[in-house]
Amino acid sequence: MHETNHSMVTEFVLLGLSSYKELQPFLFVIFLLIYTGILLGNFLIILTVTSDARLHTPMYFLLANLSFTYMCLASFATPKMIADFLVKSKTISFEACLTQIFFLHLFAGGEIVLLVSMSYDHYVAICKPLHYMMIMSRRVCIMLVNIEWCIGLIHTLSQLAFTVNLPFCGPNQVDSFFCDLPLVTKLACIDTYGISLVVVTNSGFLSMSSFVLLVISYPVILITVRKYSSTSMAKAHSTLTTHITVVILYFGPCIFIYVWPFSSYSADKVLAVFYTIFTTILNQVIYTLRNKEVKSAMAKLKSKYLKPGQASAAFRNILSLEIN
Repeated sequence: MHETNHSMVTEFVLLGLSSYKELQPFLFVIFLLIYTGILLGNFLIILTVTSDARLHTPMYFLLANLSFTYMCLASFATPKMIADFLVKSKTISFEACLTQIFFLHLFAGGEIVLLVSMSYDHYVAICKPLHYMMIMSRRVCIMLVNIEWCIGLIHTLSQLAFTVNLPFCGPNQVDSFFCDLPLVTKLACIDTYGISLVVVTNSGFLSMSSFVLLVISYPVILITVRKYSSTSMAKAHSTLTTHITVVILYFGPCIFIYVWPFSSYSADKVLAVFYTIFTTILNQVIYTLRNKEVKSAMAKLKSKYLKPGQASAAFRNILSLEIN
């Protein structure tokens, strides 16, 4: 009987964002456009940073890695969510469910560490400008990115350790568009209150400690930069405002879900959409619209590859190749 109970549930049913059939085609189009925008926008940032020598600096190296992380975070569940809008049965296998949990916490944990690394980069650039390139060397930048993925991996493995061997023998409906760990553990056949508490404490500690560290760093930077010129102060304000906006957009929903884990699951569903999908596109807009160097590099890239008549000529060439 014990073995049978462990093998009864082989798949989960994802209830998705809405149960109204009339909304499914509309949501399909909306999220397909948003997901396409996320991939294209973040890829454009990576392409801009790698192709312009002026952006080969530690700050933009970290920004390009952040864009790559956003593409990954948006892709762990969004394609399936979009496909599920067109099907009646929104099922996911047990293995695929664990895979979603693994990649969610890998990318989300990595993003948190990368945001802290970017804050450190801002601190060095503003407070120690003469030693910036020496402190933020290429080796240090690569090390920071490696730390991002290592901590993300440790975080996700520690979360999965509490889930892999749970017995699932009863209800299998997950009230979300992806396998969210607190919702999945809730479906186990045993009392999972203690496990759920450990799971949310794990994510909550990573989120809260990083958030507090970031919040403390901003006043330190502003106090340090007060002794410099007003131009330096204005530049620091602009840089920090951009980063603070991104941090709040990400950590706000994340902290709400994991620090208040037993709140309404309908509210958690909305917040999950926000921090896994909408923040990834909002942040790329924030970093590009508020950054003159990135906008200038994008304009240069556009003039180089999309000269007047060049796009139409390329299109005509493709058509002629297809006809031939």
